[in-house]
Order: sequence, then structure tokens, then C-alpha cells
Amino acid sequence: MNITMAKAGATSLVLASIVALSACGGPQTSANPSTSISAALRVGVAQIISHPSLDAIRNGFENCLADLGHTDVVYDEQNPQGDQAALTSIANNFTSSDLDLVVAITTPVAQAMAQAITDRPIVFAGVTDPVAAGLVDSFAKPGSNLTGTSDYPPIDAQMQLIRDIKPEVKAIGVVYSSSEVNAEVQLDLAKQAAAKLGLEVKAAAVTNGSEVQQAAASLAGVDAFYVGNDNAVVAAIEGLVQAAEQQKVPVITADPDSVGRGATASYAVNQTQMGCQAAKMADAILKGADPVDLAVVKMADLADALVLTINPSAASRQGVTIPESVSSRAGVEVVGD
Repeated sequence: MNITMAKAGATSLVLASIVALSACGGPQTSANPSTSISAALRVGVAQIISHPSLDAIRNGFENCLADLGHTDVVYDEQNPQGDQAALTSIANNFTSSDLDLVVAITTPVAQAMAQAITDRPIVFAGVTDPVAAGLVDSFAKPGSNLTGTSDYPPIDAQMQLIRDIKPEVKAIGVVYSSSEVNAEVQLDLAKQAAAKLGLEVKAAAVTNGSEVQQAAASLAGVDAFYVGNDNAVVAAIEGLVQAAEQQKVPVITADPDSVGRGATASYAVNQTQMGCQAAKMADAILKGADPVDLAVVKMADLADALVLTINPSAASRQGVTIPESVSSRAGVEVVGD
């Protein structure tokens, strides 16, 4: 696969010509969908900010689309780096382009694309609750030109993981972005799941990543931190980790890549696999499926989509030892930072 890209800033055009992709292309130019496609498929891809998990979703999508057989794809990759005005501009530019398909990574991006684009399919990924975000009518029947994959968290298992690692836990701290619908949804889910275990959730809101460390430090007295699929917080996870190390409490996340950046553990959706699943949905749409009826895939419902990741050295710095009952679980991934 040969890729050529031209990049010029956060909102600049990024074109990647990908060779060695075939069977699920854009508008079919051959009567046989299994043959190569002569016309280049044009795909717009936008993600809200740069961090490893979102990059993994994007790469998973593009690599899986290649594995599905496309022979000629031009990607327009855009990243507003969290700037809403830049995101709106990207969406407007996509509207006036000749893209065959738009890929929206994260809830804010999907919302911006949905508002601007109604005449071509949009496949989203990394969206927690597309119904609450106003993107689809329901998981089963999206009802418009949008569908995709949801990283709706296995929240009960995540809360139990906190207790398994630190049995004496009583209060859990959550730093969340007040500007992200998915972050607020996950905060409510965390409160509900924690209550089932007799635990309290204390929350601190931020408006951007620069506030994360101070917000975490303000939650003095918590016994652990939980980080959901919150892009602003995940992008600044090192600040939260530093606060946790000072307080000697573990950090449990819904983002597996954050474990390699200093969190104690995560039980979460495999981000690359989520991107790949989105590519499969794009493939179906490009072959004629209607997004209106193409059900949103909740990744946590797929048996092989969840992974437990632990970082023993980070745990030690945060005042805990990961018990063997956790570290010996089947399929566990052990990383260092």
C-alpha cells in the first residue's frame, strides 16, 4: 500500500492515495462488485483531536478498507485539534467537495458533519450514545444518512475493575469535559454503576485539556480516578496521572492507550477494531446498503472487542499493586510506560 500525503496545518487538506484496495469501493464502475474499481473513491475523514486512540480508529478504518479490496482511494484527512470553529469550517468544506463518503471520529465531529451534510453517507466511530447526541433515531434504525460504531462503555465491569484493584475504594473521581455530550453521558453511567456497588462519584468539569490536572487535584480525598471516552481528558491524561500519583490513587480508564501513558488499567473497546468495524459498514453502504436501516454497532456487545490492559509500574506509582486475580485473567495485556 503506497500512501502520499500533503499536510498544511490542523484544517489543511490531507490527501492520501491508497493503492491495493478493491471490492467495496464507492460508486461501482463494474457490474461485478468483486472486481477492481477504476474511479478513485474519495473519502473525507475527520477526528476531533490527536491522541493515540483516535489515531488507532482512523488507521483501523483505512487499513481495513484496504483489506476489503479497494484499489484506489483518496483520503481527505482533517483534524481541528479541538477547535469548534475549525471543525465547522471542515464540515462546510466537506459539504462542497465531491466526497463519496464521510468518516466522523468522535461525537463532536459526527454532530458537525450531520448538521452540514445531508446528501451523502456519514459513518461515525468513537461515538458513545448517538441517540443522546441527536445523530440517530435509535441504535437499531438510525433513520438518516448516518450510522456507525459506538464505544458505549462496559461501565459495570469498569467499576468492578476499580474495586478489584482497590477493594477499599469508597469514592471515585471523574474529570470530564462539559462540552462533550458523550462525556456527560458517561458520567451519568458511572454514577449509576458506582451506586450499585455502594460507591460515590465526585466529578470536576473542564472545558479543555489544559484544565485537567488542576481539576484532578481538586478532587482530593477520592480513592481512584475513572476516565471515560472523553477526548479532552484522554488527550491530557498525563496531567491527570500526575495528580493521581501525588494522591497515591489508581487511574482506571475506558481508553486502552491511556494505560501505556501512565494509567493503572483499562477494560475497554479495542480502538483499531472499532475503526475496522466502521470500515465494514462503509463497505456495505458503498455496495448499496442504506444507512437509514443499517444498525449502529455497539462494540461492547461484540465478544472479542473488549480488552483488559494493565500497567504494573504505573500502579505502583499510584500506590496500589494489581492483584493476581486481575493480572492472571485470560487475554490480559501488560504494558509499561
